[in-house]
Amino acid sequence: MREIHIDRSRCDGCGLCVNACHEGALALVDGKAVLVRRDFCDGMGDCLPACPQGAISFVEVPSGISTVRPDIPLGAGPQWPIQLALVPGRSPVFEGSVVFAADCTAFVVDDFKGRILNGRPVVIGCPKLDDRARFDKVLAMIRDNPIDSVEIVRMEVPCCRSLTDIVRKAAEQCGRDVEVKETIVSRDGSTLRSVISRPRAPSPGTELVPRESLITLDEIQSCPRARSSLEQFTKDDRLM
Repeated sequence: MREIHIDRSRCDGCGLCVNACHEGALALVDGKAVLVRRDFCDGMGDCLPACPQGAISFVEVPSGISTVRPDIPLGAGPQWPIQLALVPGRSPVFEGSVVFAADCTAFVVDDFKGRILNGRPVVIGCPKLDDRARFDKVLAMIRDNPIDSVEIVRMEVPCCRSLTDIVRKAAEQCGRDVEVKETIVSRDGSTLRSVISRPRAPSPGTELVPRESLITLDEIQSCPRARSSLEQFTKDDRLM
């Protein structure tokens, strides 16, 4: 994981880097710039060219380190950032249930925060327009944080289907049992259907094929929660 390093011996406390950081990860402490929120740092490095002393550089740090300076009072606030390209792979906000939503859904669903999020953290992205490499961090996010369920919220359009494939595959490969819920939204903002499943890790050497790595009706019948959530079947007894 990449983050910034500030050489305190060269920092003159001008504060230009603090103003340049759009994520609020930096602050002046005792006259010196300090990275007070590692989980807010997006690794884009806007602060580097702002420093007239050349005191800021990038360093590689291991995952799992403390993300908050305990001596710096930070008020509770909303999650930020939320864009997939900017969120860190590991963050204290990613706990319990997390929503992975296509960008468009928040603009077509009335009261998206109330109806969909319900206080849960969210990561947004577009599987069609975003660089596909950005989605590589989805596996790390699910694997390296205490996440036990994810909800995929996507539009009904075909190009949005790959968001489900990406998140489902990450849940399968994270090494533990993670519940996956897919909510499909129509163009008018209504919910077409929601399906809950628990993807199984593939056997060694098994190649995952989109829309073929699904659970059968017999498996659903043995799970009351999945059975009650099921809304549609295909003719070959598999989930739509």
